[in-house]
Amino acid sequence: MASRRGASRLADSTSPYLLAHARNPVDGWPWGAEAFAEARRRDVPVFISIGYATCHWCHVMARESFMDPAIAAVLDERFVAIKVDREEHPDVDAAMLAQAGAFTRNLGWPLSVFTTPDGAAFYAGTYFPPRAVQRVPAFREVLDAITEAWTERRAEVGAIGAALVEALGSRAPTTRGAAVDLDAAAEAIVALEDPEHGGLGRGAKFPNAPVLAFLAEHGPRAFAERSLDVMARSPLRDAVDGGFFRYATRPDWSEPHYERMLSDNAQLLALAARLDRRDIAEGVAGFLLDTLRLPGGAFASAQDSESELRGQRSEGGWYGLDAAERNRYPAPALDRKVLAGLNGLAIGALATAGQRFARPDWIAAAVVAAGALPVREDGRLVRSSLDGRASDAVATLEDYGGVAGGLLRLALATGDVRHAVRARELIRAAADGPPDGADPVLAAQGLALAPDLADGALPSGPALLAEAALLLATLTGDDAARALAERTVAPALAESVGRASAYGAALEIAARLGRPDRQLIVVGDPASPLAAVARTAAADALAIVTPEQAEAFADAGFELFAGRTSRGGAATAYWCEHFVCRLPTTSPEGLSTLVALAP
Repeated sequence: MASRRGASRLADSTSPYLLAHARNPVDGWPWGAEAFAEARRRDVPVFISIGYATCHWCHVMARESFMDPAIAAVLDERFVAIKVDREEHPDVDAAMLAQAGAFTRNLGWPLSVFTTPDGAAFYAGTYFPPRAVQRVPAFREVLDAITEAWTERRAEVGAIGAALVEALGSRAPTTRGAAVDLDAAAEAIVALEDPEHGGLGRGAKFPNAPVLAFLAEHGPRAFAERSLDVMARSPLRDAVDGGFFRYATRPDWSEPHYERMLSDNAQLLALAARLDRRDIAEGVAGFLLDTLRLPGGAFASAQDSESELRGQRSEGGWYGLDAAERNRYPAPALDRKVLAGLNGLAIGALATAGQRFARPDWIAAAVVAAGALPVREDGRLVRSSLDGRASDAVATLEDYGGVAGGLLRLALATGDVRHAVRARELIRAAADGPPDGADPVLAAQGLALAPDLADGALPSGPALLAEAALLLATLTGDDAARALAERTVAPALAESVGRASAYGAALEIAARLGRPDRQLIVVGDPASPLAAVARTAAADALAIVTPEQAEAFADAGFELFAGRTSRGGAATAYWCEHFVCRLPTTSPEGLSTLVALAP
């Protein structure tokens, strides 16, 4: 039976991950200053357990350890146990990962970190089994060893923690120049290709969408096309509904890790649109709309890998069923958290793909999703919410950049300037860093870190903000927005030397900064043959608008639309490169020639 105090604290959470752990017998605390104050009052160490709702090994450790009354009793007696959803609090996750790296190279989730009451880590690991396996100790053995160190060697423990905090605090932000050899970066990435099965590396296979987006932009485009195609034909993609799994555990893309993430699928939808793969886009968009879309129109963070199948808990079993069989069993649960940044990526992908493939239903879904994102009374973004309740987690650059970029693409797809105006507000608000600042608990403990510059399952927060700022500059001609993109991405470019595959998003932005913007405006009937040709163009900014919409954009300061009118009542196309435009044309054949001649 769950601890009454722990259950009441976690049961009020806005995180499905914490809600699931409210049933544990552990007297768990959510992330917050109160938990650390309790540890100081009792003079005990803190156990911080970090995971997310669709994490398979998090489920396993919960069943094996956190549901064990004996282990729960030890945790309650000797520790203050804090449960953290890494998707709700990515800054907390990053800070703990940075400390945990001093104790183990095999970082991942569940992440298990033991700290002083001031948050300084002195031991860490990931999944601890109920019994020792090879060189991995049993969880109960770990708890006993931590207790012994805390009670018998307190000075040593304190020194370890203090040294780690000092090391983190002394990290200086990268300030080197942003010069980078894009050709060399692309060659380094291509050299990692698995010649037999495709994809990067010869072990576990991930989608690596930011890297593929860079190669689709800079080249070799064929690598990106080949990689997307092999993933789409592999077990990484669900054969029934077209959604992609998180990663494959084997080099041939088999034995997937079965959770399906909004982050991966939103990016792969955008990539499919960019590479003109309508077949792949239709499957991924269908998965987003039929499976991850919540009743209010926003998108859940993920779908679980596990479900009940024939009376037993199964990882991946439901995904092995055909469409008819799936209807007989409950589908894997959704992590119903609405994360702002990820929803921004989905909104932008649906808008762009809907525009390219003439799917107004996808664009309409993106409009509804944008309206479903909660905001605070002062207009600041809500990073995470559950069933309309806002989390207290601070919004990050990932959120501001992701939502702003999505809204700009939605404005282009709909012709509604209001989305672009809101995006511009968000970009300006985040120009000097996240408006909410750092997590207050991390800041008080001296553990707040600068935003991570490397890409993970999605582009880094700075890269997302830089990409949105660059798109804003493409629409406005605003040099301040372009300068924001340049300075935001510069530190990541400096770090990318020798590690190109970890900085695909920054490299893609560098490639775009190094060439003229490609802009295409069609004023007139969206069903016209001219508009159909426009949808095939490789433009950084494509809009098909009415004369009234073009005027509204121009009046709002979006210079690209100034003077764009319909000639003689016919649909009229304006093809521009960095605001230097060719003569307008009403001829589909003429526009095809312009598009074909574009670099």
